[in-house]
Amino acid sequence: MELTQAHRDALHDVLRWRRDVRHFLPDAIPDETLARLRTAMDLAPSVGNARPWRVLQVTTPALRTKIIENFEAANETAGQIYDDETRASYASLKLAGLREAPVHLAVFTENQPIEGRGLGRQTMPEMLCYSSVTAIYTLWLAARAENLGLGWVSILDPASVAQTLGVPDHWQLTGYLCLGKAAFDNDTPLLHEKKWQENTPTRWEQV
Repeated sequence: MELTQAHRDALHDVLRWRRDVRHFLPDAIPDETLARLRTAMDLAPSVGNARPWRVLQVTTPALRTKIIENFEAANETAGQIYDDETRASYASLKLAGLREAPVHLAVFTENQPIEGRGLGRQTMPEMLCYSSVTAIYTLWLAARAENLGLGWVSILDPASVAQTLGVPDHWQLTGYLCLGKAAFDNDTPLLHEKKWQENTPTRWEQV
């Protein structure tokens, strides 16, 4: 298939408007939309075709509450590394949409998959986790194309998340995701808007 400028333009729009969303509307996501997103993840590349990502959709209110409590404790601890002025700025940031997002997805990496038969990960076993990351990013772009937002919550104790969700010992938390309709569209990332961190250019050099 020969891709055209129209494809490139559409991809650029999706990339440009992808956001780490923290402000969500509570509107439910139709099952057919979730099915399309699940299918999109099937298109992600993976080392040795191991496909090590394992996705849990967290719907039980008690489990969601434990995840929120985990985030709040981790967020309080994370803020302690800053001086008083920076800590106040940090505290003003909304860093998760866990209470509002209609869909929670916990993405784990299976560290002992049968699939792939070990190909490509003998010298770099971390490639399994990287494969899960590509699946998450594939989901992220597909969600944006569905006019949905995704937020990646990294301020969590991963061991506690694994215990809360009762996963096998050889599953490693790679990403806890909030998914839903963004409360508003904005072409300025939140961390730019709040003067926390601007983009730096990609470092790409010849050697």
